[in-house]
Amino acid sequence: MARTSKIQKKVEDLKVLVKEFPKTPGVYLMKNDQDKIIYIGKAKSLRARVGSYLTDSKGHSTKTQFLISQIEKIEYLLAKTEVEAFLLEASLIKKHRPKYNVRLKDDKAYPYIKLSIQHKFPRLFLSRRVKKDGALYFGPYTSGYAVHETIRFLNRTFQIRDCKDSYFKNRTRPCLTHQIGRCTAPCVELVSGEEYAKDINSALEFLRGQNAKLLSDLEKRMKKAAKAERFEVAAKIRDSLYSVERILEKQPVIRDGLDTDQDSVGFYGDERGTMVATLHVRRGRIVGRRSHFLPQVDSSNKEEDVREWLISFLNQYYEDNIIPDEVLLPVEMGKDIRDLMCDVLKERCGREVGVRFPTDEDGTHLLQEVDRFAHDVFKDYVSKSEKKAKGLREIEKRFRLPEFPKRIECFDISTFQGKETVASQVVFEDGIPHRDQYRRYKIKTVEGVNDFASMKEVLERRLKHTEYDDPQLIVVDGGKGQLSIAVEVLKELGRVEIPVVGLAKSRSKGAFSDSSIEATEERFFLPGRQNPLIFKTNSEAFQILVGLRDEAHRFAITYHRKLREGTSLESELDYIVGLGDKRKKALLKHFESVEHLRHASAEEIADLRGFNRVLAERVLVQLNETGEDS
Repeated sequence: MARTSKIQKKVEDLKVLVKEFPKTPGVYLMKNDQDKIIYIGKAKSLRARVGSYLTDSKGHSTKTQFLISQIEKIEYLLAKTEVEAFLLEASLIKKHRPKYNVRLKDDKAYPYIKLSIQHKFPRLFLSRRVKKDGALYFGPYTSGYAVHETIRFLNRTFQIRDCKDSYFKNRTRPCLTHQIGRCTAPCVELVSGEEYAKDINSALEFLRGQNAKLLSDLEKRMKKAAKAERFEVAAKIRDSLYSVERILEKQPVIRDGLDTDQDSVGFYGDERGTMVATLHVRRGRIVGRRSHFLPQVDSSNKEEDVREWLISFLNQYYEDNIIPDEVLLPVEMGKDIRDLMCDVLKERCGREVGVRFPTDEDGTHLLQEVDRFAHDVFKDYVSKSEKKAKGLREIEKRFRLPEFPKRIECFDISTFQGKETVASQVVFEDGIPHRDQYRRYKIKTVEGVNDFASMKEVLERRLKHTEYDDPQLIVVDGGKGQLSIAVEVLKELGRVEIPVVGLAKSRSKGAFSDSSIEATEERFFLPGRQNPLIFKTNSEAFQILVGLRDEAHRFAITYHRKLREGTSLESELDYIVGLGDKRKKALLKHFESVEHLRHASAEEIADLRGFNRVLAERVLVQLNETGEDS
């Protein structure tokens, strides 16, 4: 009763505050008693929208009522238009990841084909991000393997260069790729820009799905070359024609003759969450499927407004992804919200975009297709999630944790020859990697090899960051020594409520018939317990914990290797006269390694800020002399 009265008083106080809000577009930020943002929303009128949360509580869903009970403070940011409010909301959700918003995980796994059309001699390569850099992007595709195979096919079919720009600029004679007939060697001008552009255009026609035009153009070029008695060229074009025809036969066709790009959106879910799927159709052919699981959304709950969370999903989804000519939605939207979504997408891509609920046969077919995909992926995801949950429950039971370990963090220390000690922090949520929460640490206060002191520094630095969710379990890579350090740090910081375990390997003989063979056994050390715990190696709990440790080890080693490469380059630059700290940083930032810098041209180095031709040549002379000595 007292709690209800307290919430009612808080709501009344918030009502007074909201009466001072402006009646203009903007974004509102709801915070809890720890000053942490728990919900972000957009509004055409801030006062009216935020005020609606604080009135008529009986008309709200259970989820909204619980949200309101958590609110301690409401702030707002003004926007010039409702469209601007939409754009601002998406970027703020991505930055703050509020608990009660629909949130999309990082999509690094979905690749695109990038064509560097801004260059005189463009090339194709895989990209994980769509940037506004003048290049053309195609996709998204289902897997990196599919992208690499497509690029390999296009490079071989149309003889497009596959070398990096730094390598391309420094060629003085054709490489092996040209000698085996897979590149026209634009690096040494064995092909004109006009001829190379024809091959690029053919690749573009393929990627854009303009297949009839592509086949017609190739046939014309083949006949023209044959008529001019350039039989070798005609034979290569003929081979390209056959290759294109074969690969087109393998692509699923939704509708022939369609000259627009479409995305269709579908979903399937229950009280465990909702799987939202997107089907990408380019010129009538399916090029990719994607799925996002939203644990915050129960699409089977009649209290949930499908349109509200779906619009939030689309707003975030198309912040970083290619926007098609048309988006097909699984539910009918009101004209106002549909027009607003069209304006938001137009603002992002600079052209008209259609948003509609399809009633035509082709559109309905696409929705059925994407709904089936959402259903299948949901079933598979839930099955795997339940398996993970079973493993986490075993971890909870065996470690006697006070609560279910939804979030587990693992820390690992990496040192190479007593130098460059680094640490990694990896995060598993619900038993799977949560990569955008990974962190790397460069040890600052410890000299030499001292894993215990390094672990203490890392844990202190991590636990001072209250903006991150607390883990329900911390795993440290090491035995009793590392565990005792972790326990000590938690006591010093007053965080003894966070459980911690140590994970180490023991080596024992006799596990196989040949007693000379050693077997490793993972042991788990708990505070206050003399003997370690051991899990069955085929159990899901074991796979989660060892996978966590292995991922932490990989992440630390990767960071360590990156620092060593940077140090190697920096040490060689120390001997170059006239190269101060700022110029060294510019080189380290622009070039990936010593080898890339050695093969750069003087012009490329001279173009960097603070450099000139004389200094650029001095850098190359020094590095190449060093390279010959080594």
